[in-house]
Amino acid sequence: MSDINKLTETGGLHEDSPKETSLESNKNKQVEETATPILSTDDHDEVLNEIEESNAEDAEDEGNKDRHKIEVKEYDSMSLEALAIELEKLIKNEKVQAIRSHVHSINTEFKTKFQALLDEKKEDFLNDGGNEIDFYYSSPIQKRFKEAYREYRKKLNDHYQNLEKNLKQNLADKLEIIEELKGLINVEENINTTYKHFKELQERWRNTGPIPRDKYNNAWNSYHHHVEMFYDFLHLNRDLRDLDFKHNLEKKLLIIERAEELAKDDDVMRAFRELQELHKMWKEELGPVGKEHREEIWQRFKTATKTINDKRQVYYQEIDKIYEKNLDKKLEIIAKIDAITAQENKSHGGLQNKIKEVETLREAFFNAGKVPLKVNEDTWAKFKDSVRRFNRKKNAFYKELKKDQYNNLQKKLDLIKIAEDNKDSDDFEVTTPLMKKIQSDWKKIGHVPRKDSDKIWKRFKTACNYYFDRIHANKNAANKEFIEAFNKKNELLDTLKELKLKGSKESNIELIKGYISQWQDIGRVPNDKRYIEGKFQKTIDSLLTSLDMEKNEVEMIKFENKLDTLNAADDNRDLDNERTFISKKISEVKSQINQLENNLQFFTNVDDDNPLVKEVHNNIKAHKESLKLWKSKLKKIKDLY
Repeated sequence: MSDINKLTETGGLHEDSPKETSLESNKNKQVEETATPILSTDDHDEVLNEIEESNAEDAEDEGNKDRHKIEVKEYDSMSLEALAIELEKLIKNEKVQAIRSHVHSINTEFKTKFQALLDEKKEDFLNDGGNEIDFYYSSPIQKRFKEAYREYRKKLNDHYQNLEKNLKQNLADKLEIIEELKGLINVEENINTTYKHFKELQERWRNTGPIPRDKYNNAWNSYHHHVEMFYDFLHLNRDLRDLDFKHNLEKKLLIIERAEELAKDDDVMRAFRELQELHKMWKEELGPVGKEHREEIWQRFKTATKTINDKRQVYYQEIDKIYEKNLDKKLEIIAKIDAITAQENKSHGGLQNKIKEVETLREAFFNAGKVPLKVNEDTWAKFKDSVRRFNRKKNAFYKELKKDQYNNLQKKLDLIKIAEDNKDSDDFEVTTPLMKKIQSDWKKIGHVPRKDSDKIWKRFKTACNYYFDRIHANKNAANKEFIEAFNKKNELLDTLKELKLKGSKESNIELIKGYISQWQDIGRVPNDKRYIEGKFQKTIDSLLTSLDMEKNEVEMIKFENKLDTLNAADDNRDLDNERTFISKKISEVKSQINQLENNLQFFTNVDDDNPLVKEVHNNIKAHKESLKLWKSKLKKIKDLY
């Protein structure tokens, strides 16, 4: 066998053997990207080996190359439900072997976010007084995701079982083709017939499906070795060989032109993927060209390949810059969570606001995008540690708060006992203020454990409602009497409005007093209808004014009527207020009289007929009359005590 690594001599690519990867290891591979990490542009053979490796993978399982057509979404910014839906869509619409990297990314994100949700639910459970050993949480979206992932694993396993079977058969077919190639050199027949047979074998080779990757390199090298041997044999017939060289040159020039077009394409990754296909065609489907063209076309193809790879390297460098910015964002978010954790927790409300802030920061962390792979795990560990510290401090606060809550529970139980002990009391005047006070005290007491909150509130509310319902029932009975009184007073008021006074002043005064007494005997009216008392006073005032009486006499009768109304009230507050008001007025009038009498001392040697002096004397007289009236009113009030 000749040195098959020097394939440039026959128009092939110089290559090292691809890394052997068994079918079983390929099945278990979690993430496989289109290309390996960025390579140095100075080491061009490594670029070619990268293309070779990717082509070998696609040669084993042709569905792999479809992965380039599937959109890679921002899985880290998706919700749990969106991730489950995306997984279901990929399984339904795409080849199972083409979605491995997508499924791995989705599965990683789902596990991360669900674990965060699980931690949150567990903390809430513990804060509510639950025991850690009793904690259990299940989610419909988790069940949905697991079912989809199981379906993916089953389809992937079925695919690899079928693939393994097909790969073995395809290997056997290709080895058979190689054996037939070996025999062409020793066949004694017309060269044209042999050449035609050779072309048929090449076509069969191309149409035979993929073979195991660990067998790919040896099979391909063996095949091309025997193809070279056949071309050496074909050297005896220069016309056929030159015709084949010409055909191969035309095809390779087309490949080069396309590679040079791709070198100008702005879509770097698409250009690189198509370049892989071009290299595969160059290697798999085309034979050698004339020696005079080999170095030239190979250099052109290598130059275009290097240009594409250089652009790809720049593309990944830009991606790295974005990832570095994302890393800065995530580190800043972690620092903010740490700053919140460092703040002192003073109240439940304040801590709830901090919990909301941390939740917002958590969402921002998940939505910040990818970070460089080398720091991904470290960044995630820092984030989890930061959130964990916040949660520990939060739990410590609520643990202390639990003690206060149990103290508050005892205080509220004491109020419940007071409410239940007094709910049947008939001493409304004493019990009502007490019940109102314990309702006010209840509001001032802080939170109790959540598991007790509804239960004790129901007991307290039931006792209080029972008592106040009894009060309302009594008031409703009283209100019925008040409405009857209002109706009677309304009828009496209509009678007074039509009343025509006749006879002597004394008889009319007695008549009016009789109506006043009758009015008061009727009793109280509802609070919202007390305006009728004002109407009655105006009517009485009008009747008294129509009589030929002294002003003070009329005022005293009106005042006596007012006193009767005040005295009929349930308490003496209005009567006390009236007494205080009159006493104050007496003091004011006395003060005014003293002031006027002092003013007279300034009018020395002035005749009493002087208008100013006369006005002062008249004022003093009027104030003394007023003082007499106020003193009479005060005496009337005192007589009632």
